[in-house]
Amino acid sequence: MKKWLSSLGIAAGVLTLSACNPGDVNSDIIVQSKAGEITKEEFYNELKTQAGDKVLRQMIDIMLLEKEYKVTDKEIDAKVKDYEKQFGGKDGLKQALKQQGINDEKVFNNLVKRELLAEKAATDGVKVSEEEIKKEFEDKYKVEIKASHILVKDEKTAKEVKENLDKGGDFSKLASEYSIDPGSKDKGGDLGYFIKGNMVPEFDNVAFSLDVNKVSDLVKTKYGYHIIKVTDKKTNKFEDSKDRIEKELKFKKAKPMNEVISNLQKEADINIKDEDLEGILKDS
Repeated sequence: MKKWLSSLGIAAGVLTLSACNPGDVNSDIIVQSKAGEITKEEFYNELKTQAGDKVLRQMIDIMLLEKEYKVTDKEIDAKVKDYEKQFGGKDGLKQALKQQGINDEKVFNNLVKRELLAEKAATDGVKVSEEEIKKEFEDKYKVEIKASHILVKDEKTAKEVKENLDKGGDFSKLASEYSIDPGSKDKGGDLGYFIKGNMVPEFDNVAFSLDVNKVSDLVKTKYGYHIIKVTDKKTNKFEDSKDRIEKELKFKKAKPMNEVISNLQKEADINIKDEDLEGILKDS
């Protein structure tokens, strides 16, 4: 989640500040009370003092990217659906966004748009060969497995659970009872389908070596002790995975965003007219 929030150094908490347009600032009163008044000018100056350099940098970055690259509503909708899939549906995504302080759909869509702009800018001109894509498919994407696990903190508990399993204990019930993994314990330990590289190496190596319906011995990782059961295994088709692999390989070769933005700033000949903020791009 944090990845897309920081694509351009964007934080949800300052998105609303970006709506304050310095060109519209005047002495109009925006707060009136028995205790006193607050004008647009006072409000702008306070925003500038607290987060002006950060907000203005973000606004400039987005302005430059939007001039150079286009993102369609269709692309935004597709990306949102990807996030819904990652978080187990619309409700799961809403909950994850709420934890990040994002309760407005429009705010989230703007973040997604900015992420897509950053992706297009960073991968502009990046090439990936057919051979690279095929190799990545064979190494990582060809085989996909579905697995469940029971994760416990200590070896003693792990051995007790394994003994229960060896005696015919139900894997799903034991996962619900013993596992400390909040994302899978209520689903009987089910982790869904995944490809090589999605899990930590110790887990990956064992999971992909198991036959379907086989249960592993204890597997120690930085998270604790796992007992793994592979419940399905499938072979993917190259054509079905090609576009996804090409996109991921391009991201691996992507240009640093600070380099992209720096080049766009030079081409745009930016002139900041507020004396207090005129030097914010010098270190970019």
